[in-house]
Amino acid sequence: MIDLYYWPTPNGWKIPIALEEMGLEYNVIPVDINGGDQFTDWFKAVSPNSKMPAIVDHDGPDGKPISIFESGAILQYLARKTGKFYGETERDRIEIDQWLFWQVGGLGPMAGQAHHFLVYAPKFAPPQDLPYAKDRYRTEVARLYGVLDKQLEGKDYMCGEFSIADIATWGWASLWRRQEQSLDDKPNMKAWLVRMKARPAVQAGRGLAGEKRGEPSPLDVQASAMFGKGK
Repeated sequence: MIDLYYWPTPNGWKIPIALEEMGLEYNVIPVDINGGDQFTDWFKAVSPNSKMPAIVDHDGPDGKPISIFESGAILQYLARKTGKFYGETERDRIEIDQWLFWQVGGLGPMAGQAHHFLVYAPKFAPPQDLPYAKDRYRTEVARLYGVLDKQLEGKDYMCGEFSIADIATWGWASLWRRQEQSLDDKPNMKAWLVRMKARPAVQAGRGLAGEKRGEPSPLDVQASAMFGKGK
């Protein structure tokens, strides 16, 4: 059994999608990032960086429990554990790793900053409506989606066959409207988004604790532990 420390965000979605796709049993432990659960000692014992998702696999290497934080590391671990969605050869794995790290080091952080400055910062009191920051991250996300569209040319999935790179990328990319993007010039990405959304495991993972997710009001933003000065 795997304990999944989770909240319904683009980073959080990655792991239940993977678990559903891989057919692994898991138990959900909510980590309310708005309420500050990520800064508690019980969670930092699993995720020292106070970020979710994280997992504890009670049947880890040598049959002993292991805790893992960082979504990319979790996806690699689960793919190795099950032998699924990580290619068949070393060349396959290198290709998948490149695009996995493209997401965790590029698209995720840049889209996250776009969300912050486009959606959340204008709701601060006083509002932090920063045209330079909004344009910077909007533009960089557009560039990254251009890279993704080019990679998907002639392919159903990012590395040819469905892989953990697709799992990592889809959640952030599915929120392209929130990042003030257009798909008019990205037909390959547009088709891939539809293809991914049609997968039952993607639907199940995305829907996990979906009732906890909503558009925040200014009061919600002010009260959220996500936007505090740290703990």
